[in-house]
Amino acid sequence: MWRRTFLLAASLALAGLALARDAEVPDSARQVELRNMLLQDCGSCHGLTLKGGLGPALRPENLAGKPREFLFETIRLGRPGTAMPPWGPILKDAEIAWLVDQLVSGKALQEAQR
Repeated sequence: MWRRTFLLAASLALAGLALARDAEVPDSARQVELRNMLLQDCGSCHGLTLKGGLGPALRPENLAGKPREFLFETIRLGRPGTAMPPWGPILKDAEIAWLVDQLVSGKALQEAQR
């Protein structure tokens, strides 16, 4: 049952993710806020250097092979039964897509190491 629900949510998100990628990139001030959120809020569970902790590591090598749509939906909907909250209520789809790009590209990791 949960697989069917997840697959449906993932399918619906594909359309949203495609739109989010076509949407305007967050402005530089918002990017600073999102980077801070990623390193502080997400880092509180995933480790301040994204090496993992309560949550899994968020380094590019750990995310390799995971579809961006999966990562997008994980951020947007959270992971029921875990400490991963849904960020969709407070983040726009374009912001979530930007965060996914930061994680997959390793740019978030570069910031974490500063």
